[in-house]
Amino acid sequence: MTKTILIATDYSLESLNILKKVLKEKDASEDTNQYNILLVSGYDMGDSIRDLLFTTKSTIFNKIRPQEFCDAHGIIKNKYPHLIGKITCDVFTGSFQRTFNNYVKAENIEEAYYSLSVKSKGKGKFDIIPYIIKCKELESREITIGITERLPERGRLAEIFVEV
Repeated sequence: MTKTILIATDYSLESLNILKKVLKEKDASEDTNQYNILLVSGYDMGDSIRDLLFTTKSTIFNKIRPQEFCDAHGIIKNKYPHLIGKITCDVFTGSFQRTFNNYVKAENIEEAYYSLSVKSKGKGKFDIIPYIIKCKELESREITIGITERLPERGRLAEIFVEV
């Protein structure tokens, strides 16, 4: 059976620890389901007509998602091929709870995971965790991850190999 999972991210390598921890738990419980994983961040498109007409998802991702993030989630996908059907990056651009609820229904999302220690910061980004918590159609769970400040691999691809 295939299920869809939403993981709130800010497209940093630290936020992939949520994905690693979820997959580790599902692997330990010998889960037989396959999961399509949506890595989602909030993005404010602004009010400019030009930006609304000519901005595409690829230009947004070029601004907010580093190449190391793509490489790292590819490594995680290769580690758990029996659990992962596909990993997709997406942005939520709405500003109302009803819009988020419709997004959840349209994408057939059944579970959502987030960490309060991973906050979306930066130009145009906003936090979707309040939307996840308020969504009644979604089974959501907070994942606690310990972010070590004195990690020599911080911000580099090697950080993905650190155990959570």
